[in-house]
Amino acid sequence: MTEKESPRDDRPRLMADRSFWGMTSTQFLGAFNDNLYKQLMLLLAVPLVAAEAAAGAGDGQPPSDIQGWATLVFSLPFVIFSGFAGYLSDRFSKTPIIILCKVGEIGVMLLGLAAFYFYDLFGTAGTWVVLFLMGTQSSFFGPGKYGVLPELFRTRDLPRANGIILMTTFLAIIFGTVFAGALKDLLVGDEGGTAQGLWLGLVVCVGIAIAGTLTSLMVRKVPPAQPGIKLTADCWAVSHDVYEMLRADRVLLNALLVSCVFWLVSGIAVPTVNRLGLGLLGVDATKTSLLTASIGFGIMIGALLASRLCRGGHGDRLVSVGLWGILGSLIALGFWTAGGKHLLGFSGSIIALITMGVFAAIYAIPLQVFLQDRPPSNLKGRMIATMNQANFVGILISGPLYQLFEAISTGLGWPISSVFWMMGLLVLPLAIFYRLDSRAGHEVAAPNSTANSRPAGD
Repeated sequence: MTEKESPRDDRPRLMADRSFWGMTSTQFLGAFNDNLYKQLMLLLAVPLVAAEAAAGAGDGQPPSDIQGWATLVFSLPFVIFSGFAGYLSDRFSKTPIIILCKVGEIGVMLLGLAAFYFYDLFGTAGTWVVLFLMGTQSSFFGPGKYGVLPELFRTRDLPRANGIILMTTFLAIIFGTVFAGALKDLLVGDEGGTAQGLWLGLVVCVGIAIAGTLTSLMVRKVPPAQPGIKLTADCWAVSHDVYEMLRADRVLLNALLVSCVFWLVSGIAVPTVNRLGLGLLGVDATKTSLLTASIGFGIMIGALLASRLCRGGHGDRLVSVGLWGILGSLIALGFWTAGGKHLLGFSGSIIALITMGVFAAIYAIPLQVFLQDRPPSNLKGRMIATMNQANFVGILISGPLYQLFEAISTGLGWPISSVFWMMGLLVLPLAIFYRLDSRAGHEVAAPNSTANSRPAGD
């Protein structure tokens, strides 16, 4: 069936669609809260590392940090609950699920406020429990958030919708990440402060969660994709239908695996950049968060470029271009001088991180559109859940892997920037061998499906 023949052509134009602006606003506000809280937890997980900047790479042993374990705590719920969340998003309308998840975000932010207010009583245990709950809320929000896009919008509008939503999402990441650094500097400081004072910042997060709940009410209700589906044991992992679809469609399976490796590398990048700023470059939490946010700024720029190029039919080639660009940026970020100082410095690192973000978007958007549009409609929710699960398996592994890479760099007497080269070794095989061919294998994209056997290009 072609786009012209589609019975759903009466859906409104994207920019005139109230649901699009509601979904974009809801995602923006949720991403702000997520990244504000996560960045606060990551910054608090890095010990005082001023001595590392002064000592250089070869002198003394820089203190270790536990950012990798914080990453693991946040990503674990996605691995545990994404399968069940995908079942719910196919069994019921995705719209009320989105709204309920936003209501849940209000509760999580209130618990975060309480965890910091009583920080002197409960210590880090309370804040880490909230981090886990935040991951849980996000794991149920994800399948509905991404799975609803093909149901709300026409296929030809998906690249533009994904590009704008991704752009505004990373704008929220920039604001949330930078705001986290500013809050830490203002309310905690470098020495002598206590994390208890951060409860004031969580008041803002509660207000943003309420606003996000209100904007979610703008999203029109869509019918359940598969209302008769039964809850079975495989719904907690990869459902049987999705498993059979992936087994039959190797193009889709390979894209899923490549997406997983990308998020593995992304999960290592953020704590490495935090350690680069606080340790090797010796800047404060605000400037460190600016470094981390530079990646999001680059992705925001790249999202506009990638969405336009995807509409022009260049999506498959963009994946390879993006991979080589990411690899080049990682190599540049890894260099240090004979005296143990970072070669690029603060300003050069910002440029390299923005560049890496641009290529990351050029790489990620074609894959995301392909993974959204390829499955039949009755499997989209569970496929998005499987994608989330696979991506967060990558992020889950990235936590311990960061700790390993950090230990290797310390053991070799290398600065933390050497971890960028270790990340590059993960990207190199994909850049050399992987090629996306979205037009291959259409005939096997929907095995065992009677509800919708259309090709992905409709």
